[in-house]
Amino acid sequence: MLVLSRKIGEQITIDGHITVQIISIKGQKVRIGISAPPAVSIDRAEVHERRTAFEDIEVFAEMAEALS
Repeated sequence: MLVLSRKIGEQITIDGHITVQIISIKGQKVRIGISAPPAVSIDRAEVHERRTAFEDIEVFAEMAEALS
């Protein structure tokens, strides 16, 4: 994992087309803004986990249907 320090308003660029900007810092919370192409999916970790689990259920349902 790469760990970088940034101040409010500063940015990090990933692969030349994804930008992460520090918007604000309040106590233990950091607000960030992310700019990326539409094809790049951006989720909080807990949302990503739920979405992945749901997609797995759909794949299993399709497999079960194909076998019946």
